[in-house]
Amino acid sequence: MAGFLAYLGYFLAGYTALILAFYMLSVVVPKAAFVARVLASYICLIIAALFGVFASIGLRLAGNGQISQWAVARCFAYIMVLTTGISFEVEDPKGHLETVRPAVFIGNHQTELDVLMLGWMFPKYCSVTAKASLKRTPFLGWFMTLSGSIFIDRKNTEDARGAMQGAAEEIRHKRQSVYMFPEGTRSYSKEPELLPFKKGAFHLAIQAQVPIVPVVVANYSHILWVKGLVFNSGRIPLKVLDPIPTTGLTPADVNELARSTRELMLKEIFALTAKARGHAVAVPASKANGVTKATGIDLKVAA
Repeated sequence: MAGFLAYLGYFLAGYTALILAFYMLSVVVPKAAFVARVLASYICLIIAALFGVFASIGLRLAGNGQISQWAVARCFAYIMVLTTGISFEVEDPKGHLETVRPAVFIGNHQTELDVLMLGWMFPKYCSVTAKASLKRTPFLGWFMTLSGSIFIDRKNTEDARGAMQGAAEEIRHKRQSVYMFPEGTRSYSKEPELLPFKKGAFHLAIQAQVPIVPVVVANYSHILWVKGLVFNSGRIPLKVLDPIPTTGLTPADVNELARSTRELMLKEIFALTAKARGHAVAVPASKANGVTKATGIDLKVAA
């Protein structure tokens, strides 16, 4: 054990020295800051994951397992602001993150930095969604199970409603909220936009008869733009919108619910980005309703 701890100490010392070297180099070679923050982000993620294993076990034993992912999210947020200088400014004037439960929280998905966004806004008694098959994955599956993740049964990919049934029952029984990205993938866009929405989150909310709470984040390509090797420090605004009720809605309402929610979120994203940049942002003309027509299960694991 002593030998392992010694090697671990050497590794962390060397890794830290490498990050500091790239930060110093960025004074004369600005692109070096990209490498420095990427390296810092990886080690922060590893530290948060290790913390998560012990936190989920301890909180589960204490009867508070449902806040494990909240605790790990906050840990990641705090160490990232110390090592990279990046944070998110949460605008939640009506306190929806604290008072609306259970719910399906949804948000726009720009880059891998959205994991940090979750770190700043992730509410208590909320979890990510994951494929049911991940339960059998060593370490990751154990942590997700201990921390109260909502698992989606994707065996029947032709029936989104059937796949969501078990998850909806868990949400109602445990009063556990979930966070999902309805775009299904990252946009990596330099300007504010939303990819077409997939319908899994809306099927889930209607089956569970819980509200949808949209969360919008301003475009942050000035902070992270992978194609341009840009990775800067800074503060990124996000806003929690009012809950959208689903009580009384049926699967026949999914398309309209997804369309209207996407339209609302897109409008707010442009407004928030304009506010963050200090000038107006051009809004492109919409060419479609922004909802995919896939019939199978459509969701993006929020992780």
